[in-house]
Amino acid sequence: MNRVVMTAQVVERRAMRYTPAGLPALDLSLKHESEVTEAGRPRKVSVEIRAVGIGAVAEQLQKLAVGSTAGFAGFLGSQRNGKGVLFHVTELEPI
Repeated sequence: MNRVVMTAQVVERRAMRYTPAGLPALDLSLKHESEVTEAGRPRKVSVEIRAVGIGAVAEQLQKLAVGSTAGFAGFLGSQRNGKGVLFHVTELEPI
């Protein structure tokens, strides 16, 4: 299973673009910070990840201001250049 769910802040949002199939696509960067328990001890976690929304979710993402926080769900894939991880957002829950 490949499913990611997180609360994150929008730190960068690029202009809307369109896929070769004509679907709207929006690239953004998300930052998550929290404290989790690992091996019985608290650990601070901070991660910034590149993300993309395609189709209707891209239009929803475009409405989020940079600096706003929301709940995101989706899956991980590789970036177009094959280097690194890309979070494909399929669900959005504004907070």
